[in-house]
Amino acid sequence: MNMKIISNYLQFLRKSHNYTQDDLAKKLGISRQAVSKWETGMAIPDLEILLKISKLYDITINDILEPKIQPKRISDFEQISTISKKELKKAFKQFDVTSLVIALMGASPETNSFCERMFPDIDFEKIRNNIGRIRIETVEVMQNQIIAMINLQAFENSKEIMR
Repeated sequence: MNMKIISNYLQFLRKSHNYTQDDLAKKLGISRQAVSKWETGMAIPDLEILLKISKLYDITINDILEPKIQPKRISDFEQISTISKKELKKAFKQFDVTSLVIALMGASPETNSFCERMFPDIDFEKIRNNIGRIRIETVEVMQNQIIAMINLQAFENSKEIMR
């Protein structure tokens, strides 16, 4: 469960239903500040509110906590080089450097080289050495979270363009 993805997904759901934070807060019987805290990743809705959100958007609580974001831009981590550097940097800002390096541990040399050129101030080799060995499942989870963030941003961008 990645708080950044959940917070961005909650914001995406609200905006895609054309609700302001105030609108959503009123529908759920809570404060606008609570909605803001979820969308900034400072808090997560409690179970009762998650149930209300799931009913409001006609999705399951699990869909909120582990969003399955349909590919809009990429479906594979190796495709990150097809994303503009500006978009990619925005997506990567949602993760710490260690998470990015973990994702790259399962990537091709070309993808690693691409990211190392994009972030010349990061010592990728040193971070890899500090991490040491890691399970492939952990690498896949990080890659999938980055893919989800990129695709979520693509949905958000397409909604902004349609306005």
